[in-house]
Amino acid sequence: VRIQAIVKELHDEKIDIIEWNPDPVLYISKAISPARVSGVFLAEGNKTATVVVPEDQLSLAIGRDGQNARLAAKLTGWRIDIKSLVEAAGDAIARLQSDATLSALAEAEKSHVATIEAILTKKDEGRPVTPEEYTLLTQFVDRVERRTVEQKKAERAAEEERTSAARADIPAAAFETPIFDLELAEHILNILTEAEIRTIGDLMMTMKLNPDSILGLAGIGPKSMQAIANALAKVTFPEPEPVVEPAAQVEVAAIPAEAVAEPVIAAEAGAVEAAPPAEKLVEVEAKPAEAEAAPAVEEAAVEEKPLEEIFILKPEMLQPVAVVEDEEESSDKKKKKKKKKHVEIVYDPDQDQTIALKKHKRGEEGWDEWEA
Repeated sequence: VRIQAIVKELHDEKIDIIEWNPDPVLYISKAISPARVSGVFLAEGNKTATVVVPEDQLSLAIGRDGQNARLAAKLTGWRIDIKSLVEAAGDAIARLQSDATLSALAEAEKSHVATIEAILTKKDEGRPVTPEEYTLLTQFVDRVERRTVEQKKAERAAEEERTSAARADIPAAAFETPIFDLELAEHILNILTEAEIRTIGDLMMTMKLNPDSILGLAGIGPKSMQAIANALAKVTFPEPEPVVEPAAQVEVAAIPAEAVAEPVIAAEAGAVEAAPPAEKLVEVEAKPAEAEAAPAVEEAAVEEKPLEEIFILKPEMLQPVAVVEDEEESSDKKKKKKKKKHVEIVYDPDQDQTIALKKHKRGEEGWDEWEA
């Protein structure tokens, strides 16, 4: 229903639903629909896809004013080059004859090349081409295109390895140092900057990998190349500080309780085996027993004290007890000077306690009465 609504908004424009696929070849083949595709060959270096279709499907693959090809390129993210089968066969023959890297394939396809040329001549003269001949064209184009793709992959891998080796010899600080730090003439620095060479590291890489590209710049001659080489020979970079790796933290797994208990038992067994003779062991064990029995003996001694010791007065018992006087006496003390108190402590065996006796003075007759 939603698709029909969109079709109506676009004034009955035809809409194709393309299923996404992680394989670029299948994804591009579906994006070119409704045209039938004979082969898709990818050049990952510049992200270009060569799509070969039968001659009667060419206009359908390109679409009105190239609209289908543009939509397919926008959908897949690849630059799409659409060719007919006959055109692709002619380009394959020309590549075998001109590309020295395909010399081995050209020698292997030498017998087939004559047959393919005969079919193409027949097509140019307007004579009918049989399905079997179209099949031969398709197989030939497939072999040449696939070998070309493999050759480009090998070249790209070799170039990447060469670039990595050259970069390894250049300090990392060089790629962070601007090219204007070199002792070069200003016009040389400007020319290099316009050529997208902005750091000393970029200049070193280019001089190692492709020095002719610098020599080919307008305004750069042999003298300028010599000046660049001399400036690069003089430049120095600070040595990078050694990176101290943090000590690896070893995770200690939790030890089960059973595993912990076993070494303890083993240790106790070892202690028993290494124990001294039985006589010494008995003596050592007897000492704690004697120490434990000591408090019991002291308790028994306390219980068996003789009566004479019980009735001996302790110093704590002889300390004077504070005597509380009447309010009248306390009020009189405020008016008079403090007088010395005479108190005598006596033990009462009947009450089993000590009693404080205070002696009172009556008039001038002296001390005569005692008060408990």
